[in-house]
Amino acid sequence: MERASVAGSAGRDWGLLLLTMVLSGLAGGMAWGIRGQYGHETGAMMFGVLVGLTLVMLFMPRGSVLKGARAVGLLTLAIGFGGSMSYGQTVGLTMDGGVHGNVGDPHWNGGAYWWGMLGLAVKGGLWIGFGGAFLGMGLGAKRYRPKEMMWLGLGMMGLFVLGRWLLNTPFDPDLRKLPSIYFSDHWRWEPAENVHPRPEVWGGLLVAFTGLMAYLTLLKGDRLARNLGLWGIIGGLGFPIGQSLQAATAWDGATFHKNSYWQVGVNTWNLMEVTFGTVAGLALGIGLWCNRRAIAQDDEGEVSLSTEAEGWLIGSYTYLLCMSWYFGDTIFVLIQYHGLLMGILPMIAIVGGRYSALLYTFPVIAIPITFKTFLAICGSAEFEAKSIGLIAIVTVPLALLTAIALEWGKPRANHRSVRTFASEGLLLTSTLYFWMNFTFFSFPWNWWSDWQGLLGQRQSGGIYIVAWLALSLAAVQFWLKDRQQPATGR
Repeated sequence: MERASVAGSAGRDWGLLLLTMVLSGLAGGMAWGIRGQYGHETGAMMFGVLVGLTLVMLFMPRGSVLKGARAVGLLTLAIGFGGSMSYGQTVGLTMDGGVHGNVGDPHWNGGAYWWGMLGLAVKGGLWIGFGGAFLGMGLGAKRYRPKEMMWLGLGMMGLFVLGRWLLNTPFDPDLRKLPSIYFSDHWRWEPAENVHPRPEVWGGLLVAFTGLMAYLTLLKGDRLARNLGLWGIIGGLGFPIGQSLQAATAWDGATFHKNSYWQVGVNTWNLMEVTFGTVAGLALGIGLWCNRRAIAQDDEGEVSLSTEAEGWLIGSYTYLLCMSWYFGDTIFVLIQYHGLLMGILPMIAIVGGRYSALLYTFPVIAIPITFKTFLAICGSAEFEAKSIGLIAIVTVPLALLTAIALEWGKPRANHRSVRTFASEGLLLTSTLYFWMNFTFFSFPWNWWSDWQGLLGQRQSGGIYIVAWLALSLAAVQFWLKDRQQPATGR
C-alpha cells in the first residue's frame, strides 16, 4: 500500500509537470506574441498576467487569494523592467542584409551573428530573470513589507544608474565613441552609412539584477526567489532560440517558403516572439515545479497599508502610466523608459495593500491595451462611431476588470479558494487579450475558417487560437473541480 501511494504521488507529480509545461508554454507564447502590438513595457506585462495566473492555478491548491494575487502582480510588474532595453538592432546583427548579405550576395558574418545572439541571450535573461525573482518573492515564505520594497526599488535604481555608467558608456556616435560591450549597430559589423547607434541600458539592468539576487540570497535568504530568478535567466534563452529561425529565413527565405509546410518565412518576427514567450513560460513553469515545496501555501497575507494609502500609490502609478503613454514627447516618457523607477510605486502597494495587486493585474495593465486597440480600430478620421468603439473596447472591459478586482479584494474573499480566483482570472484575461489582439487586426476571420491560410500566413493566429482555447478549457476544468472539492485547509 505504501509503495502504491508513493508511486501514485510520483505519477501525479509528473502529470503536474507535463500539464505545467503545456499551459505555461501556451500562456507565455500567446502573451509574448500579442505584446508586439502594444509596446515594450506594458505589452510585456500581459506575459506576467497570463503566466502568473496559470502557475498560481496549478501550484496553489490552497492558500489565500491575497497571496496568489500578490505573486501574479509582482511577476507582472517585474516583467515590465526589461521593456526599457532596445533590442531591434541586436536582432539586426543576426540577420540584416547589410551585415550578412543573402543567398544571392553572400558574405556571412559569423562574428556579428554570434555577437547578436549573445546580446539577445543577455537581454532575454535579464527580462525574464527579474520576473522569475519577483514571482518567487510573491510565492515564498519570506515576507516583504512596503518600506523594504521601497528601499529595494530605490537601491536597484541606484545600481541601474551605476551599471549603465560602467557598461553602457561612453555613447557619442558623432565621435564614434561607443561602449566596449555594445550589442547594437556598430561600424565593426557593417558600412558606416548603415549604422545608427542607439543607447543601451542592459548594463544598468544587469548590475541591478545582480544586486537583487545578492539581496535575496545573502540578506533575505529567499531560496525560492533566487532559484526562480536563475530559471528566468534560462527562460531568456528563448530570445536567441526564436531568433535563430528568423535569421535562417532571412538568409534563405526562398528555400523555407518552398520546402516548409508552415511556410515559415511569412511572419517570422512574430513567430520569434511566440517562441521567446513559449520558452520563457516553460522555464518559469519547470522552475516552479522543481521548487514547488517552497511555496507558502498557508500564508494568509498581511495587509499593512490603509486603503487610502494604496489608493494614492496605485492612482499615482496609473496617472504616470497614462501620461507617459499619451504624452510620449514630454518629460513623462522618461518615466516610462525606466521600468525600475516606474515599478517602485506598485512594488510598495502590492506587498502592503489589499486591493493593489488585483487592481494592478486586472484593470491597470489593461488600460494601454484597450486604448491602443481602440485607436487602431477607431482612431482614423473616417471612423464615425467612435463612441460605440470607446464603450465596447475600452469602457466595458475596464469596468468589468475593476469590478472583479474589487470583489476579489474584499476581506471575506480572501478566505475563498485561490485556485478559483486564478482560474476565473485566467479565463477572463486570456479571453480579453486574445480578442483585443483579434480586434487590433480588424477581425481577420480567416484565422478560423481558411485553414490553408492558417497554415501559411496566419501561423501565429493559429497558435493564439489553440493557446486561448486550451487555457480557457483548463481554467474551466480547474474551476469546476475546485467548486466540487474545496481546497483543504481553508
